[in-house]
Amino acid sequence: MVVSVLFSGDGEQKTPEFTKLNPMQKLPVLVDNGFVLTESDAILKYLATAYNVPDHWYPKLPEKRARVDEYTAWNHANTRTHISSVFLHEVLLPRMGQQTNPEKLEKALADLDGTLDKLENMFLKNQAFLCGDDISLADLLAVCELMQPLCGGRDILKDRPKLLSWRRRVQSALSDSFDEAHSVVYQIREKFTAKLSPCSKQATL
Repeated sequence: MVVSVLFSGDGEQKTPEFTKLNPMQKLPVLVDNGFVLTESDAILKYLATAYNVPDHWYPKLPEKRARVDEYTAWNHANTRTHISSVFLHEVLLPRMGQQTNPEKLEKALADLDGTLDKLENMFLKNQAFLCGDDISLADLLAVCELMQPLCGGRDILKDRPKLLSWRRRVQSALSDSFDEAHSVVYQIREKFTAKLSPCSKQATL
């Protein structure tokens, strides 16, 4: 049994070999004994279904599983979309030598703020995790998205104690795996914050 999940880019996703796996040239990609699967949401659900993992990650009970599916479906057009916009304007464009448009960044942050309101009130509510009292795949997808702005020195949860507490619970549940998964985020943040302008915001986690 051989399972490989390719996460790191470094241009490998543009090679002919990788393009055969995923013509979209995007990461991650899973290869499981010749079975190729793309999209992080699908990969997580496949692994949780195909292998013997604790039930709380992707519950078998239809109602509980539906709650996880509900968030992961919502995530694509909301959390991921608005995080990506902030990341583009605050991190990616400057790294490409382009100036950030303050108005577009402000709009992206406002849109994200609305999404964070819904994340708190629609999903987290007064629960420990997004889909109940146990951590699930929904929490993994959400926290990875919400960590991305740290690359630019911005902690988007710093003024949201409820979501901060949730992130700490996720970090505690994942133990060392949390920092391992976000090591690239920390590395980019260190480089980015070393060149901060006076109006930039530096974050601590």
